[in-house]
This record gives sequence, C-alpha cells and structure tokens, in this order.
Amino acid sequence: MSGPVPRSVPVRVARLLWAAGPAVRGAWLPAVLGVALAALGLSYGAGFPGARALLLALAPVLPVAGVAVSYGPHADPLHEVAAATPGGGLRLALTRTVAVLTVSLPLLTLTGLLLPASGAPAAAAWLLPGLALALASLALASVVGCRAAATLTGGGWLCAVLAPVAVAPGGAATARLAGQLSRCLDGVPAQSGWAAAAVLSAALLTVRRTAYDRPLRP
Repeated sequence: MSGPVPRSVPVRVARLLWAAGPAVRGAWLPAVLGVALAALGLSYGAGFPGARALLLALAPVLPVAGVAVSYGPHADPLHEVAAATPGGGLRLALTRTVAVLTVSLPLLTLTGLLLPASGAPAAAAWLLPGLALALASLALASVVGCRAAATLTGGGWLCAVLAPVAVAPGGAATARLAGQLSRCLDGVPAQSGWAAAAVLSAALLTVRRTAYDRPLRP
C-alpha cells in the first residue's frame, strides 16, 4: 500500500497553479478560442478558402499576446514582491510562457489541420515562429517591458506577412497571403532561420535574466 501523499505535493501543485494562472485566464484564452472557432466558421460555414492562411498569419502573434498579458505589473498586484522571490522573476515568466504555449500550440495547430490547405503552408509550420517570437518577446521585455515587447515582435511579424500582400499586384488577396506565408514558413531554409532565431532569443534572454529580478516596465 502506498503511504499518504506528502504535504509538500499539494503545496507545490497550488504554487504551480498560482504561477500559471494569469496565463490561462482573462481575455486571452477566449481570444484564442475565438480565433480557432472563427477560422472553422469561415471555412465550413462561409466557404472561405483562405481560412488556414489567415489562421497561420495570426497564430504566431497569439502566444506573444498571452505572454504579454500574463506577466508584469498589470497581471500581478504583487509583481514587485514576486520579482524578488526565488520562484519569481524569470522563472515565473517562463512558467507562464509554458502555460501559454501548452494551450495555444496544440489548439491552433489542430484547428489548422481541420482546415483545407488552399495553397497555405502546413498547419504546424507556425510552431517554430511562434516559439521564436515568444522568446524574443521575453528577451525584449527585459529592456522595454512586456507590452511594448509584444507590440514590437507581434507587430513586426504582422507587418512582414501582411505588408507585402497589401502592395503586391494582381490575384486574390488570400492567394497572395498564402504565397507570402509560404516564403516565410515553408522549407528548410525558412524553418532553420526560425530555429536560429529561437536559439538566439533564448541566449539573449539568458544574458538578460537578471533584469527579471526587479519589476519590469508595464
């Protein structure tokens, strides 16, 4: 017979739930669910052929937004205190980032698998970009704050994907978007570039880790 569960186990579980809590509550989680349901509705309800392309364009931004709203003074009334504790700071930020990725990566990828390709990249092609942008946002947040970092990284991705589509001549916008996403996401060179970006962002975050020992900018 197994003995009683040590008291430390419930305490650790409670601490983990508290640490991850802001990452999966509030407006962010309904927003992710809304994007997934809207993509399915556009495809199967309205017969829109570019639903997967739109989903792939938005998907890398959602983890960045989740990280931005789950860590910082706006997410924690006791942010200043938490940042100074051994379990706070970067460790807390990474815990919430993992919670955000645990929700968004499988949900949005599964949704993409359910949508017709219509010339868009594979449903999982956004995973490395999503990870790289989330890590880049964490590294940049140590300098400019979470919200500004999310605006720069997420806005940069959207500009890189949408701006060429807006100025490209001829053809349907959805076809141009699918082509631009293929250039950004498809193939070994593109994915290798995103992998390198993720590694570089992780390295920069390691260098800047002590910045998380004090309260970040909002």
